[in-house]
Amino acid sequence: MVRKFAAMHKYLEGLNEQQMAAVLHMDGPLMIVAGAGSGKTKVLTSRIAHLINSGVDAFNILALTFTNKAAAEMKERVEHALGNTEARNLYIGTFHSVFARILRADANKLGYPNNFTIYDTDDAKSIIKETVKSLNLDDKHYKPAYIYNRISAAKNALVGYAAYKQDMQIQQEDSRSNRPLMGDIYEAYAKKCFKNGAMDFDDLLFNMYVLLTHFPDALAKYQGRFRYILIDEYQDTNVAQYAIMKMLAARNENICVVGDDAQSIYSFRGATVQNILQFQNDYEDAAVIKLEQNYRSTRTILEVANSIIGNNKNQIPKNLWTDKTEGDKILLARTATDNDEGRFVADAIKEQMMRNHYANKDFAVLYRTNAQSRSFEESLRRMNIPYKLVGGTSFYQRKEIKDYLAYLRVVVNSQDEENIKRIINYPTRGIGKTTIERIIVRADELNTTFWEVIANPEIDGLRSSQTNAFVTMIQSFRTMLEKQNAYEVAFAVGKHTGLVKELYDDKSVEGVARYENVQELLNSIKEFTETPDEEGELQDKSLGSYLQQITLLTDADQDKEEDANAVKLMTIHAAKGLEFPCVFAVGLEENLFPSAMSMYDRNDLEEERRLFYVAVTRAKERLWITYANSRYRFGSLVQNEPSRFIKEVPASYIDTTYTGIGNKGPIGGNTRGGGLFGEQSFDKVPSLKKLADKLAAPKPSTHTPTADFAADDTTDLQVGMQVEHQKFGFGKVLTLEGGTQNRIAAIDFGTHGVKKIMLNFAKLRIVK
Repeated sequence: MVRKFAAMHKYLEGLNEQQMAAVLHMDGPLMIVAGAGSGKTKVLTSRIAHLINSGVDAFNILALTFTNKAAAEMKERVEHALGNTEARNLYIGTFHSVFARILRADANKLGYPNNFTIYDTDDAKSIIKETVKSLNLDDKHYKPAYIYNRISAAKNALVGYAAYKQDMQIQQEDSRSNRPLMGDIYEAYAKKCFKNGAMDFDDLLFNMYVLLTHFPDALAKYQGRFRYILIDEYQDTNVAQYAIMKMLAARNENICVVGDDAQSIYSFRGATVQNILQFQNDYEDAAVIKLEQNYRSTRTILEVANSIIGNNKNQIPKNLWTDKTEGDKILLARTATDNDEGRFVADAIKEQMMRNHYANKDFAVLYRTNAQSRSFEESLRRMNIPYKLVGGTSFYQRKEIKDYLAYLRVVVNSQDEENIKRIINYPTRGIGKTTIERIIVRADELNTTFWEVIANPEIDGLRSSQTNAFVTMIQSFRTMLEKQNAYEVAFAVGKHTGLVKELYDDKSVEGVARYENVQELLNSIKEFTETPDEEGELQDKSLGSYLQQITLLTDADQDKEEDANAVKLMTIHAAKGLEFPCVFAVGLEENLFPSAMSMYDRNDLEEERRLFYVAVTRAKERLWITYANSRYRFGSLVQNEPSRFIKEVPASYIDTTYTGIGNKGPIGGNTRGGGLFGEQSFDKVPSLKKLADKLAAPKPSTHTPTADFAADDTTDLQVGMQVEHQKFGFGKVLTLEGGTQNRIAAIDFGTHGVKKIMLNFAKLRIVK
């Protein structure tokens, strides 16, 4: 009967039995548990088409999604399936867009004009900043971004300002964060928006709830209009969305929710997995249809995904399966450091492109936090592999990183006017735009530099206590350049400018991410100062040398990043809903993934596991899981334990070919060709000729190691001892410095000169 029915309607073609059942179900509550890659969008659009084709007026159908793109695609598919324009009459869109449309019609009931303004995030933060100022509060302590997120969370939990101020638990939280006046700010902000005839994004949900609860006629009107309700990605709904949908569906109970509890990963936005888990409690006669056939991944990848998510207690049981081939095993790679992890991934991508003819766009690198992108960006750039960050900004293009690097560049080169202008009043130190413009004009008049104007006491009229303090601070950093390495200078800059504290004090989601990014920058500088070359020798570790190195990276061809045929780098959160032939799930280490903040709460830990499940199920053909033995955190090299999630992957599905990698990737490192300067003539460029002469100069003879050469334990190495190095030959230890983990020896190797050797990396034989 089902197949016969399918033959009559084109939109039913190609559906499997479970999909067909979900589409043909007409009345009553329905929960479609749609596993990853199970074709839920096709089911949802086919179901809408079937409702309309069965006589339901499109005006009586409400379909809600989480993105405008998904809504547009759904409407287009329904139009195509029906071959007419009836789909244009659907109430289809995001929660916010549909509720804004409804509120426009009934705004007067709530005291708003029908043409009320909708404030975006920047507008809202600007109003909050004005509100904080009007209450005579310090906006450095009551940061607009933090307050906005706090108010947003309250509204999405249906907590108005009056309830907020009366809730003892909320008040205690604000007192503990030393922000006891949050409730007053919330109230003043809400009243300001109302006075302006404006709603922010969260008001669209909050006021929709108020409209339905306070005005029975409005509730009855919309219950009658929306006879059939469909909600996509139901696992991502929050308290407000749940409550509104519960009221709208109360009369007819023709509510269909589509989602996957195993992909509920947005609790930080207010989403609660309980909404989908308790659906059958809300509607006792609800039909439940599970879409478990996966059309995306190989059997191996699905078995791994099933094994991982099976460890969660709080879930709707399901078992993904596929008709596809078994596929390759999962490749597990352990690297020495996070930089090695970046090199391994870049090497593996290059190898797969050569061996299996994949294109750049077939690869995705998925990580837990945005700060992790740095090592992958650098490695891909070095190998000239185009990449694109999805849902994020390239590491070195992030504002907080550019601000920090601007300070470092000014310390190295105080004549750098552009970077001085960027930092002279950040963090705020009372040097306004007018003062800066006057300094620029004066520099032009005197044909000198911006720095000379503010640093020269003979130039009167433009110096102030603020500019004097700035000059003194920069000069103090410059005195460190000759004697201290890049990390020591950079750390001092971050500390004494207040830049790091400025970011640390911002506890919003965005603020925490920015703080993590500057810590990752410091980590990269620390690693730069402590990493020797292949022979264990430490090269120039000055701040100038570091800035030169990263400038070569950040000045790489930007057009390649915009190329559609590019490797995608993104957080796992940003990857939800996407799929790629080849996926690297990276950074699988305890305290990173799962996050340290989720370790002691079962609900949080289960969400981290769902996040790993999402990463795994993005892969269609090949999946790599990588982790690093050590990673720099807060300037220290931290030893890592493999993530507990790795142990949840059955050993029978793991290919350990690449396990235990040190500094080289799967194809044995990089090969470069074309010469240092290509076809350029050295004789025509003096600087290049000098370099050519230097390169052509006689080199010290290569040392042949002693026949029984074997590296000794250098823990007890002392000044004055004789040692042998495989390349540099015999030498004498001149000095020793550093702790147990980063001990450095200065050794005189005669014709090879004095070399600084990091003992953890070098292979030395002690001559007895």
